[in-house]
Amino acid sequence: MHFNRSELPRPRGALAAGAGAALVAGLLAGSPALADGQDYESLGSASDLGVDVPTPDEALDAAEAAIPGRWLVEVEGAPVQRGGSANANSRAQERVQQRAASAEISLDVEESFVAGWNGMSVSMDDADVAKLRGVSGVTAVYPVLEVDLPEPVYASPEDVYGNAMTGVDQVQEVDGLTGEGVTVGVIDSGIDYNHPDFGGSGTEDETADFPGDRVVGGYDFVGDDYDAGSGTSPKPDEYPDDCGGHGSHVAGIIGADGEVLGVAPEVDLMSYRVFGCDGSSSTDVILAAMEQAMEDEVDVVNMSLGASFMTWQDYPTAQMSDTMSDNGITMVISAGNSGRSGTFSSGAPGVSSSAITVASVDSTHIRSTYATAAGREIGYTSATGAPEAPTSGELTLISAGAPGTEAAQACDSSVVPQATGEGQALLIERGECSFHLKALAGQEAGYDAVIMYNNAPGALNPTVEGDTEITIPVVMASQEDGLALQEALAAGEVTWAWQEGTIVLENDTAGLVSEFSSYGLTAELELTPDVAAPGGSIWSTIPLEQGGHGAKSGTSMAAPHVAGAAALLLESAPELEPGDVKTAMMNTADPLTWSLIPDAGYLEPVHRQGAGLLDMVAAVHTATRVDEPSLSLGEGEDGPRTVTLTVHNDSDVEQSYTVGVRHGIATGHPTYNPEFYDAQATTELGADTVTVPAGSSTELTVTLGEDFGADGIVYGGWITLTGAEDDIVVPFAGLSGDYQALPMFSDQGIGLPFLGASDGEGSILGIGEDGHEFTMQDGDVPYLAYYLNYPAERVEFSAYEIRSKGRQKVVNPSVGLIDASDHVGRSGEPEVYGWDGSYSLKNQKSKTVKNGDYVLEMRVLKPLGDPENPDHWETFTSPQFTIDNPSPGKPGAR
Repeated sequence: MHFNRSELPRPRGALAAGAGAALVAGLLAGSPALADGQDYESLGSASDLGVDVPTPDEALDAAEAAIPGRWLVEVEGAPVQRGGSANANSRAQERVQQRAASAEISLDVEESFVAGWNGMSVSMDDADVAKLRGVSGVTAVYPVLEVDLPEPVYASPEDVYGNAMTGVDQVQEVDGLTGEGVTVGVIDSGIDYNHPDFGGSGTEDETADFPGDRVVGGYDFVGDDYDAGSGTSPKPDEYPDDCGGHGSHVAGIIGADGEVLGVAPEVDLMSYRVFGCDGSSSTDVILAAMEQAMEDEVDVVNMSLGASFMTWQDYPTAQMSDTMSDNGITMVISAGNSGRSGTFSSGAPGVSSSAITVASVDSTHIRSTYATAAGREIGYTSATGAPEAPTSGELTLISAGAPGTEAAQACDSSVVPQATGEGQALLIERGECSFHLKALAGQEAGYDAVIMYNNAPGALNPTVEGDTEITIPVVMASQEDGLALQEALAAGEVTWAWQEGTIVLENDTAGLVSEFSSYGLTAELELTPDVAAPGGSIWSTIPLEQGGHGAKSGTSMAAPHVAGAAALLLESAPELEPGDVKTAMMNTADPLTWSLIPDAGYLEPVHRQGAGLLDMVAAVHTATRVDEPSLSLGEGEDGPRTVTLTVHNDSDVEQSYTVGVRHGIATGHPTYNPEFYDAQATTELGADTVTVPAGSSTELTVTLGEDFGADGIVYGGWITLTGAEDDIVVPFAGLSGDYQALPMFSDQGIGLPFLGASDGEGSILGIGEDGHEFTMQDGDVPYLAYYLNYPAERVEFSAYEIRSKGRQKVVNPSVGLIDASDHVGRSGEPEVYGWDGSYSLKNQKSKTVKNGDYVLEMRVLKPLGDPENPDHWETFTSPQFTIDNPSPGKPGAR
């Protein structure tokens, strides 16, 4: 077994798998069986239904990534905005620093937070974290997570199509709403305030036009060269310009007024820059930007970013979001782009209970670069990581193979026809392997370009980045166009002719949840996301040096649509609190058709779309509201729950509604390739109709729940109130059976968890037998490789020395552990924990094990589990290994 590693060792690092497997038998339970006689059925797994489920040899860009040596330390005491004292919090942090120094824990404080969250971001040795958790005054220690800047995607529709999908165009034209007088903070890669669509002069100069009439303030927390992943340090300055492009695109959707008309074209924008020109940011920098936005008293904050798979609501960025909401700021956050990775894949800060978390829906139209072939215009998207496609010239198109065959999928150059000369392009079908491998196959076979086509309806934005550089243009066409090209090639020769400019095409997945949009729930089984908005293929502003206008796809594009809509609501009713804005949007949303089988009459899982597609006409004009915008039912083992809904009528006439329920598709184990079910909750409605007097309220009781005879099915739907003038929905979700009965470890088809060792060249080899020797020098240390199916309440690592007659003695008996972490996210990809032989005593002093024989043990407490209940723990024990350190007492290099 072979695993590439960029850093060795690193606790909870990403693990990219290669060939081979060391099987570990009997570790996992299978998918939960459904009880006989139940009125529900399986509709297939995600992979059965055409989703490209990530495999262990495919690294996920959005996966949670802890940055070595960087930590967020939460300290006792309430933050200022929750009733605490700034001075008291500062003193509490100073005491923690003093106690850490007394315990010989060396740490450097990078940033202190007292207003929205009480804690510090620090740099320190990862080996000292366990000691720091035991220091008096420390309430929690969280890893600083790397947050990727979403890749730009150019090829799509005018933003006007998105505005029409949600009724924004109508409230702009009929109600005259523009967002005037409302301030929206954009925490992102900056805004190109030189852009004329933001009131700029058109001059590319970061010192010009700021602050201006539209981008009225902000701050650059990082500088152009910052990249958290490469370890570069932030270099803040006063000009939050944008060289990456993401933030300008987001800001344009919110409030551009020019070639692009944003949702709220007269809002004031504040730019808080947390990304450099390329690369990633980190959650400590993002926390600083959030605190600054709160200090600036903006009305709305848009955060088109997040740490995927960190679904625990106590992560500091989620805590900060809740504090900001409590202090009058409407927080709008993207749900995440890890939908291919299955359920529990959203992340912080979007899992914040008070934020409006936004899923993505594909737009109705696509503006696309294009070519002509076989008598038709064929729109395409250029692959990230390949050269730009030309705008002129012709190529002879060659089919890699008949649709559905191994050759057509071109995962290896040996299975495709070799190019017979210059001027040829290879036509390849999506599926079975990564886009990089397909592009590499075409390149190695001698072709001048690769034309890929989708194997399912909808637009797609591929990336062909990989270890071997792709040096030829690679583009992606639709399934319909690809099959038409295959048919034409079967009949004769086809010429592919590159064209200049763009065309506008109807999108065959219009109004469906985008393939990339992440699923909830939160680790605590709270319903997320909240609403959906256009995010798939959205045309907006980009920096002038990148062309001024372009398109991107992502929940990053859906969130600003809702942030702009929040500004319109606040303009129409300035007295609304953040919770009121969220309630108005959720109550009036429209549930969406299931994207995987759109013609079957099913509704998308509620934990992927929330209340449904934003409906701004209804949100602005409805006079009825339900105090409870959503219902999270928790585990099903305790039986159905009865809840009371309070229905308000703010109009001057009586309103009557028919009460009903609609059900969404349910999902089941495993999280990374969920099974889909037509599984409906048990519902008992307290009344068939409800009448609400003018200017008054009425209560409605509903009983909801289901066990299904199986553990882990996430079900849900919508309580509906259907009236003569408006319709109201209240989404609900729950998990059937026992949350703690679900298996935590997954073998991922490669025998996880297992003991691993470095090959000395940046890779890890699996060890399936006793007896391996580690020198504990230069990275030659034991690793545990694993994959967590679900968020973990706690993860513990222990080591045992093997003595005579096989007796085991725990290393570090005063503590019992060598390391531990609380509230760990579900794995997005295989992960590793490396042990350098050191451990921290109860008195916080450090020691290193002597040479001898050992085993490692990993224990995982299931989410919301009882640590006193042994059934709520899952354990893996490694094979026995030997430590033979030539310099005993010195830990291995970390």
